[in-house]
Amino acid sequence: MAKDGSVIIVGGGIAGLAAASKLGEAGFSVIVLEARDRVGGRIFTRRERGDSSVEFGAEFIHGLPPEIWEPVQENGLGVNEVEGESWCASDEGILPCRFFREVESILEKMDDSSPDESFLDFLKRRFPNPKHDSREEEIKQRAIRYVSGFNAADPAQIGVHWLVQSTRAEVGIQGHRAFRLKGGYEGLLDIFRKRIADKDIKVHTNCVVERVSWQKGAAEVTTHSAEQTHSISFKARYLLSTLPLGLLKAPVGEEGAVQFAPQLPAGKLGALDKLEMGEVIRVTLLFRDRFWDAICPPPERDKPLSEMSFLLSQDEWFPTWWTAMPDKAPMITGWAPFRSARRLSGQNSSFVVEHALSTLGKLLGMNSSDLKDRLTGAYFHDWQKDPFARGAYSYGKVGGHGAQQALGAPVENTLFFAGEATDTTGHNGTVHGAIASGYRAAGEIVRAAG
Repeated sequence: MAKDGSVIIVGGGIAGLAAASKLGEAGFSVIVLEARDRVGGRIFTRRERGDSSVEFGAEFIHGLPPEIWEPVQENGLGVNEVEGESWCASDEGILPCRFFREVESILEKMDDSSPDESFLDFLKRRFPNPKHDSREEEIKQRAIRYVSGFNAADPAQIGVHWLVQSTRAEVGIQGHRAFRLKGGYEGLLDIFRKRIADKDIKVHTNCVVERVSWQKGAAEVTTHSAEQTHSISFKARYLLSTLPLGLLKAPVGEEGAVQFAPQLPAGKLGALDKLEMGEVIRVTLLFRDRFWDAICPPPERDKPLSEMSFLLSQDEWFPTWWTAMPDKAPMITGWAPFRSARRLSGQNSSFVVEHALSTLGKLLGMNSSDLKDRLTGAYFHDWQKDPFARGAYSYGKVGGHGAQQALGAPVENTLFFAGEATDTTGHNGTVHGAIASGYRAAGEIVRAAG
């Protein structure tokens, strides 16, 4: 190892904590600088009554990624696999969803061996529908909503090549299965907190990074906080940035943006243009009871919604809903991606909750005022307006092949980069992708130190 093995990690999200744990194990002197008053970044859990927990950010474990399952199993954390029925709202009412296979058949036609194109252009080219068949058009719209909803993405920008590569990566870890940690993602954060505490790694919260001045072999970080009347600087041999894509793309001078001096290489700036931050507003509603258990929607009047896991619709505000199944908590979450998120972002809590209740009431055939009377809590966080996130999670645009690798590449063996947008394994936008990126960057620093 080089004589100076000091590392500054900018960002205390899961990528930064994962990297810190590995660097601490390797004997490096590490400090973590976090702008918020908490670590975790876009993992943000609040524990509620009983065993229930509310997630403001990441909620699901997608498949069986070792980056999550190994620490979870080693520490005996409880996990529930998502179960239950998927229902779809249409002009006919609420019916069991029967379009999944047809949507899958569309997605299976995507190919990354031909020139890249947006998902919308792919649909127009591959499924032109000259006879305007209503059923075919409905399935296409369902496919658009799936791609847009799952990736929080603009279907006119998201690249087919990126979608194909992400799908391949999901297959490798059984990504079609979904799980939740009992007690929420906070349990995983606790594991990493303990790992870095055991290595005496210092985490500075409420520490907003303004500027990174660097030259080969040295970096200096200038920070401030609400409690400070003057700037504080930190110096180290290596700097690891885990800033979200939204912050890396933010103009210097805006809140949360970081100035690199000298600026980052042209190749890295070009990679930023090939990636985009998804947009989503999610709101979790907590009720006195699971009133939907007793609802038998027409025309399925003999089948209640008691086993409902997902409720999918064409609603312009909150098109997707899910319950806590198999947990029977009286909780339901509304998901508003892309254009729906743009309508809601920047609005106050009352506006968001009122539209959520109105949508849910309309879908379930209930008066929104009755739902409001049953409501005991409503929770949401506007990640688009959060100055330290500026969006939900990343996706690749048309022509974005190699952008993650370029964004994550070290600069002069001095600046290193992690975060879900830099993951090179096809798992961008996921917690396990963020952890993997932290491990990768830590390994790069170890090798640079020799």
